[in-house]
Amino acid sequence: MAKPVIWTVDDDPDVLRAVERDLRRHYGDRYRVISADSGISALEATKQLKLRNEPIALFLVDQRMPRMSGVEFLEKAIELYPDAKRALLTAYADTDAAIRAINEVHIDHYLMKPWDPPEERLYGVVDDMLDDWQASYHPTFEGVRVIGNQWSPHSSEVRDFLGRNFVPHQWLNVETDEEAKKLLTTTGADASSLPLVVFPDGSFLSNPPTFEVARKLGLKTKAEFPFYDLVVVGAGPSGLAAAVYGAADGLHTLLIEREAPGGQAGLSSRIENYLGFPTGLSGNDLARRAVAQALGCPRNEVLMASTGVIGQPLDWEKIAAVVPSLIK
Repeated sequence: MAKPVIWTVDDDPDVLRAVERDLRRHYGDRYRVISADSGISALEATKQLKLRNEPIALFLVDQRMPRMSGVEFLEKAIELYPDAKRALLTAYADTDAAIRAINEVHIDHYLMKPWDPPEERLYGVVDDMLDDWQASYHPTFEGVRVIGNQWSPHSSEVRDFLGRNFVPHQWLNVETDEEAKKLLTTTGADASSLPLVVFPDGSFLSNPPTFEVARKLGLKTKAEFPFYDLVVVGAGPSGLAAAVYGAADGLHTLLIEREAPGGQAGLSSRIENYLGFPTGLSGNDLARRAVAQALGCPRNEVLMASTGVIGQPLDWEKIAAVVPSLIK
């Protein structure tokens, strides 16, 4: 799990190095301390953290900075992270600005510069703010997020594809979920871009075909070798069984699937007539077990191909383009 972030922002490089050093020395084992030398660069980096769904525990920001003051930065940053604690670094002459900031952006504390020694004038205040934040913090989801409309066929298709390929994901309804609306604003996408698939590294795809999602997830979409002893098209129960039996006989086997392992059986809520499971099992569970068995054979390779690649109905010339050695 990613460490929560402590953000420190100051345009004075000496002050920035000092506060970053002191914070990292005391909190580095529990928090990730990062810094920026301007409010503008810090805001762009904060947007990237939001896309990666990384938590921010504390903003520690200098008030007097060119182009964007500390208060101006916090006004925009708390739209992305409303639960993060916020503190202002001020000089003695800036106390009026700090008092105004309490009302404008609801800062939790302001710290006078210099703060030496930190054991007396910094750590106690930061400890209190972090303890308050931890008390209400719920770990964020780490994985793929799908933002879309509840009744959108394409949104359902993407969600179904992820679920049937055993990819953990979070569904966010753009009509009812505030987090979904914030992510749309952060990415600059609009309603025509839905569904929006956001990946753990912060990248995203707008209205993507499932084949592009598969490629981005690292699912194999191109044959690794030019020659195979056996090519099985379709990873339903029979296709998975054929791949297991072929590999068991020493055949170098390629299994091609255009949607998800398990085929139509993978959509069944309950299968009660499958050999070897007298009490029955779900189609998804059957697919998971069969895929694990197929991939457990070292001579097996499973390839995800889109409908456009292998055709619908099956187009052997298109399949041959994926596997050059395949003879029609």
